[in-house]
Amino acid sequence: MSTSTGDDVIAVLSHDHREVEQMFTELEQLGTADVERRQNLTEKVIIELVRHSVAEEAYLYPAVRDLLPDGNQLADREIAEHAQAEETMKQLERSDAGEAGHAELLARLMAEIRDHIAEEEGELFPRLRDAASAEQLAELGRKVEAIKKIAPTRPHPTAPDTPPGNKLMGPATGLIDRMRDALSGRGKD
Repeated sequence: MSTSTGDDVIAVLSHDHREVEQMFTELEQLGTADVERRQNLTEKVIIELVRHSVAEEAYLYPAVRDLLPDGNQLADREIAEHAQAEETMKQLERSDAGEAGHAELLARLMAEIRDHIAEEEGELFPRLRDAASAEQLAELGRKVEAIKKIAPTRPHPTAPDTPPGNKLMGPATGLIDRMRDALSGRGKD
């Protein structure tokens, strides 16, 4: 998921949200048909959500903490939602699209992510746009785009969610994840 260079952080992350929603819609339309396509698309969703979450935790939420009066509580809530979704993604990763529980896990993930997106776009993004300068938002957008390129692609529920730990562990974990993905063909159509 990538937008053109120069977009501010809200545009970058909102674009990610739209792409994930498109994948969710395709998964819903597939239903339980085409198990192979369902498995591949589920893997793709997980990859994109993990990269997106890492970027938010590395740059968006620290900015929220700094710029909004109740930023600590907002960031903590968002990070807790990420942790919950990451647990669901880990369970999904261990399941096969042909298994009975897969559809239920996928539906749970979709609900968690849709709620999270609604909160971010309805509350967090407008407040951040009011509190930050255009230059700050553009710089955050560049940083988010850059870290998504090296971020992990698999859920790691026990990894650090806040700086500096996430910024130190993320690139190394991301490299290992991308090597595993290349060897297994994960995330490729």
